[in-house]
Amino acid sequence: MNRKVLLIIVGLVAVFIVIGFARRKKTAAVSKPVSSAAVAKQLYKEASALKRDRKLLEAKERYQKILSDHSGIDNMEGLQKELEEVNLDIIFSNLQTPKTVIHEVQPGDTLGKIARKYGTTAELLKRSNNLKSDVIQLGQKLRVWTGAFNIFVDKSQNILILKSENEVVKVYNVSTGENNSTPVGKFKITSKLVDPVWFSRGAIVPPESPQNVLGSRWMGFDLPGYGIHGTIEPETIGRQITAGCVRMINEQVEELYSIVPMGTEVTIVE
Repeated sequence: MNRKVLLIIVGLVAVFIVIGFARRKKTAAVSKPVSSAAVAKQLYKEASALKRDRKLLEAKERYQKILSDHSGIDNMEGLQKELEEVNLDIIFSNLQTPKTVIHEVQPGDTLGKIARKYGTTAELLKRSNNLKSDVIQLGQKLRVWTGAFNIFVDKSQNILILKSENEVVKVYNVSTGENNSTPVGKFKITSKLVDPVWFSRGAIVPPESPQNVLGSRWMGFDLPGYGIHGTIEPETIGRQITAGCVRMINEQVEELYSIVPMGTEVTIVE
């Protein structure tokens, strides 16, 4: 074998060695596992940017993926709260979703009539369509939320969960009845009042009275005397202290009141 052929063979062997090494290095780089925390961090970065840009449905998807696929990461409670904020932003916005329709105002329509037709509230119609009054115009196109809501109350944890069908929208801290006086079972909201009067042992306590324990809203059940209401004692939230009703911070009960219509199902468990 002459020197020239030998050099060619040596050169080819060297090339194959270099190619093989490069392939092994690439394979090792590709197969190197990415930590769950790193993936969650990237998803959170994306969610925050999407939320800031008001791409709420995409942001919601990222938050849900973090919570479902990366349950071991830190600050899960904070992430859940951020998801709840996005959920409410979607409900109160004019964004089109699978749970919304567009209604064109017809002769004789009122906000109340439209709300009853679609099982929503006039307050939600006003907010999601940026209406400053109850006045609507013939031919006006309104975004309407059609997803059904229900409420779940857990007395042992003193929490109220607002759901849209089977999806958790938001979790609220509440107070329930002392001595286990809050009834257990399935109920429906059959009355809704703004700034309710409190009838206490024959006395009439007006809404503006500092002794009116009902706060700013009342949502009564189909079990007389029981319901969800606000409070004049926000420091008691989280305790079993009421006469049997479910008590919420005024700002939060007002939020809930604007979302859930008459007939909404309420499930209360021990």
